[in-house]
Amino acid sequence: MTLPQVFPSVVHMLADAARRHPDREALVCEYERLSYAAYASAVARFSHELIERGAGGGRIALVLPNSADFAIAVFASLAAGAQTAPLNPLYTAHELGEILGDCRPDLILVDPEAMEKIAALADRIDPATVIEIGPGARRLAHGSDEPALTLPLPDPDTLGILQYTGGTTGTPKGVDITHRATATNVSQRQAVVPIGEDDRLLVMTPLYHVYASSMGLFAAAYAGATLVILPRYTPEAALTTIAKEGITFFAGSPTIYHGLLAHPLMGRTDFTRLALCFSGASALPAETLAEWERRTGSVICEGFGQTETGPVIAANPRDGKRKAGSVGVILPETEVQIVDPVDGETLAPPLENGEIRVRGPQIMTGYRNRPDETAQTLRNGWLYTGDIGFIDVDGYLNIRDRKKDMVIVSGFNVYPREIEEVLYTCPGVREAAAFGVPHPRKGEAIHVQVVAPDLDSEAIGAFLAERLTRYKIPSSIQIVDALPKTAVGKVDKATLRMDALAKRPSGERRENQQPIQ
Repeated sequence: MTLPQVFPSVVHMLADAARRHPDREALVCEYERLSYAAYASAVARFSHELIERGAGGGRIALVLPNSADFAIAVFASLAAGAQTAPLNPLYTAHELGEILGDCRPDLILVDPEAMEKIAALADRIDPATVIEIGPGARRLAHGSDEPALTLPLPDPDTLGILQYTGGTTGTPKGVDITHRATATNVSQRQAVVPIGEDDRLLVMTPLYHVYASSMGLFAAAYAGATLVILPRYTPEAALTTIAKEGITFFAGSPTIYHGLLAHPLMGRTDFTRLALCFSGASALPAETLAEWERRTGSVICEGFGQTETGPVIAANPRDGKRKAGSVGVILPETEVQIVDPVDGETLAPPLENGEIRVRGPQIMTGYRNRPDETAQTLRNGWLYTGDIGFIDVDGYLNIRDRKKDMVIVSGFNVYPREIEEVLYTCPGVREAAAFGVPHPRKGEAIHVQVVAPDLDSEAIGAFLAERLTRYKIPSSIQIVDALPKTAVGKVDKATLRMDALAKRPSGERRENQQPIQ
């Protein structure tokens, strides 16, 4: 499989799209609609200002919500040659302080609603480095269509993105990625899940996260397609926008697909133009995939990656065999090996599980300010993902679990994802999470929380007993109203484990849980 056109950077993509399609609608967010000419012009003007302010070649932090201004700010920062660090605007002042202390930006672009938190860091932040952007402040999307300024183009081999990981297990780590790595990964994904210039892409997940930027912001610029940004996700807003804007593609997470399928508006939404969806962030249950495709007439291509891998390394092909439960074929110019999870070198036998390691032009250069963790993750040219999986006879990658999530019960390796997949086949189960907790006799035990309003734990236990070998049966099953989620929609298993250790439920308890035996 060969790569389509590879650009030196995502800024080069935007400049090319503006040259080819100046009058095409490029960016839509609520009442704002920008052509590619206006989009590129706004980026060019702001990038020159950033350079004049001394941030060119430095670092710029973005503390902004989803908006047209966010899109312009990202491209302008990259065009200025600055390493761009998009941060969660909902973080507390403490969390922002920790990250900004690590990032040490030359400028901080801040939404007015986040200014109070930034002001609380006045003893550590020079007020002169802060620029307010958004409603009631500076608006980047309001400008002339005239391409009066030349769009600066960055050096592709310098650092372009500083992407902080979710931080559910500790302080977020900053992932250093070059301009070329980010741009190359867009082309790699395009080879397997192509997006065309007539597509209309909806971004409903947070743009500060690598998933939305890769599968929305940068994907649209590469194709010269229209990007529609949802300021804040709700199932109702997403379904309304899909119909109103004639959306043809969006990338979601299992949580999003579950929420949309359960919403009353689902049955009244026009999905005529929706042709393709992508699923990432965490495993998509096969039952959810089948129901979505049946009710919408669109298809879902499930893929896999992580911040450190640029982010995508595998995806089910848009035009080819899609395997439910698999994350698809390896992207072009990407190598994946399955190795022994203990020694990290011995290749696992065919079709057997092991740790996934990857190398390719899209992977990170390392973690900012963390040489020890960089050395642990990047070894002999390979990036060790920490994920457990195998490659099937057709070359499709299958993920079984996170290495750290593997549970050893009485000496047996148990993968929580396998239990979750079985739970999702149980009628009445909406969401499920399995995880390990310490056990005095077994070493570890499986604990399960399930969102299933019409079931009880005994019924779910009986369902699992018919489908799983004895050592995989959970020692504790708890029915809850909701599972805790991270900011990007993943089930927060770190919180689940902590709550289990504290012997209290993470969600609202609906009934007494079965005790751990």
